[in-house]
Amino acid sequence: MTGDSADDGSADDDSTNADSPHILSEQADSGSGLSGDGEFHAFWADVVADEIEARDPDEPIVIKGGVSPSGVAHVGNVNEVMRGYFVAEVLRERGHEVRQLFTSDDKDPLRKLPRKLANADGEIVGLGDVDAGALGRNLGKPYTSIPDPFGERESYAAHFAALLSADADRLGVPVEMVSNTELYADGRFDDAVRTVLADLETVRGTLGTYQDKVDDEYVPFNPVCAECGKVTETVTAVDLEAETVEYVCTDLEVGDDIIDGCGHEGTATFREGKLPWRLEWPAQWDVLDVDFEPFGKDHAEGSWPSGVDLARTVFGIEPPVPMVYEWFTLGGEALSSSAGNVVTVPELLEILEPEVVRYFFALHPKKARDLDLERIDLLVDRFDRFERAYFGEVDDEELTRFAERAYPFVMGWGGESPDGRSGDGRAISDRPADADPADRVRFPYTFAAVLGMVEDEDLRERLARDEGHVDGDTPEWAVREALARVERARTWAERTDNEYNYRLQTDLPAVEFDDDVAAALDDLADFVAAGHDGEAIQAEMYETARDHGVEVADFFEAGYRLFFDQPQGPRLGEFLGELEREFVVARLRREA
Repeated sequence: MTGDSADDGSADDDSTNADSPHILSEQADSGSGLSGDGEFHAFWADVVADEIEARDPDEPIVIKGGVSPSGVAHVGNVNEVMRGYFVAEVLRERGHEVRQLFTSDDKDPLRKLPRKLANADGEIVGLGDVDAGALGRNLGKPYTSIPDPFGERESYAAHFAALLSADADRLGVPVEMVSNTELYADGRFDDAVRTVLADLETVRGTLGTYQDKVDDEYVPFNPVCAECGKVTETVTAVDLEAETVEYVCTDLEVGDDIIDGCGHEGTATFREGKLPWRLEWPAQWDVLDVDFEPFGKDHAEGSWPSGVDLARTVFGIEPPVPMVYEWFTLGGEALSSSAGNVVTVPELLEILEPEVVRYFFALHPKKARDLDLERIDLLVDRFDRFERAYFGEVDDEELTRFAERAYPFVMGWGGESPDGRSGDGRAISDRPADADPADRVRFPYTFAAVLGMVEDEDLRERLARDEGHVDGDTPEWAVREALARVERARTWAERTDNEYNYRLQTDLPAVEFDDDVAAALDDLADFVAAGHDGEAIQAEMYETARDHGVEVADFFEAGYRLFFDQPQGPRLGEFLGELEREFVVARLRREA
């Protein structure tokens, strides 16, 4: 019932060398793990760090990610947070001062109602559970102008940003959240807006290469209507000296739908509107002095090429070092808030340790992967093997090389000695200061799920000792950490309703059996007492049933009744092999 698989369930993981650094360290743009000076790196974040250092950036080095605050804050939204984190930690280890920023594009208009939202605890809820009217009445308005449908924050944008900030904290990533609305309000975008509106001919000529809607009348600035509060796209005049535009509040097209404008004609300052996304992104690089930004492959063929062109042609800056990452799927399907195919970080951390989640993002970002909650045990097994490689317990040179470099960052040690603290001093556990991480214990995830069938915590520990996972030399902190995985595995079993979603009865259930069944149970007890393992017990159950003229199904049901007080359960023989032998023998003999 337990295993040591090196597969994480990824769609393209068809090789036993899936952990090879030749895969994991492939440089995003060149396909190698070599830095500019030819040095091979076992961790892709080192390759990126080399590219950043080659530009001799000013300190602090700025790493940025970003998101539009719509729908559910799910694990896909932390892609850029985690990719940026590993690069930031490598740079900090090299002695650089680093700021990791995450921008919320919260001056964008709400274009459609999300089907699902997440509350302050990250739990997914439907529109029927909130004030949906707070959203419906405000279509077309900036996210920061829309009330929080949960009634807790100053705006919907603030609610969403708080969710992302909390997710970063849960994963141990120090991120500064930056509001686009605040950047405009503080005048940080003033120069960028002036630069764009001062040379419309160049902007139109450059942007027109990438967007069909750009014509000789196009003005790339979206005022917020003073009358209805909606974002409009119709600018009729520009006054650079006054830093204002004149506008008409016209309809906003959203796919096949229309958000009605109010027709108001007014004047807005540069701070009372926003640049379109294609210009706003490179403007952010300028305003925030961004040195590195990871982004999904959807931007690689669209807004990134235009952003590079506009950065150089319009703003006169070099774009940051890029890194395109591959989207991962969830259960083989694309992440989709509208379709309900999402999982939030709090939900994921109910079944996985934070370091396992960080490990998933430490794998090479250019490789397509599937996060399959049904088989999350495979991901955990792979992490455990990666961890063992770091401690020299796996005979795999390439995996060990990768683990020796990446594991300290996955654990939050920041590349420093493993003293239980991260690079910036954050505690990663309640281990004693003198704890030796090599003494850690990881129960195989499916064994932890077996222990999760047991309510009694003392019995869980006895079973773990009986199976040899802990012994008299195991430190108390290591036993405590190992047992913490049990509740996560139990939650996984409940959530997926898999073969481990049963509860061992501590007391003998009130059951009676026919004489032939009782005799078969007694013989099976003798077989278990002789010290056979779970696989042998499973096979013996068939033989014992036949020897006593009992239907095999009836015999297994008798066993399930004894141990679970249910007519069915997991593979019984293998399960019994995981339990304390004396307990199993006594239960089969109906003694306890």
